[in-house]
Amino acid sequence: MANMELSPEMNTIVTVGFLRKGSDSPLTGEGYELRLFDKDLMEDDYLGKSPLDEKGVATIAFTHDKFGDNFNIEQMPDLYFALYKDDSLVYQSNVMEDLDLASMEKFKMGSGEVVDLGTFLIDG
Repeated sequence: MANMELSPEMNTIVTVGFLRKGSDSPLTGEGYELRLFDKDLMEDDYLGKSPLDEKGVATIAFTHDKFGDNFNIEQMPDLYFALYKDDSLVYQSNVMEDLDLASMEKFKMGSGEVVDLGTFLIDG
């Protein structure tokens, strides 16, 4: 799918995984929430939030128009995420600039385009 553009109507699904440092077991439990953003010059776009599942994975779905702009200047998002535990910041990623989601995606029938941003080790 690398040669195709992101469909503005189709969901892009972003996944992020978390493991506990030391044990390498999935980070799980009540109160964990991942929030995904697109960094912009004026105001960052909030793309969604997700709890962590039993595998320590957060999944957030959004459409291209959530990070696009009225002038079509931004074609590739500058994503970053923040992991919270009971509204306290636990971890914040660096900004991943100009992500070419089309080259990273894996199409999943019935879901949309899936982009895995990786797995991160967290003190927990």
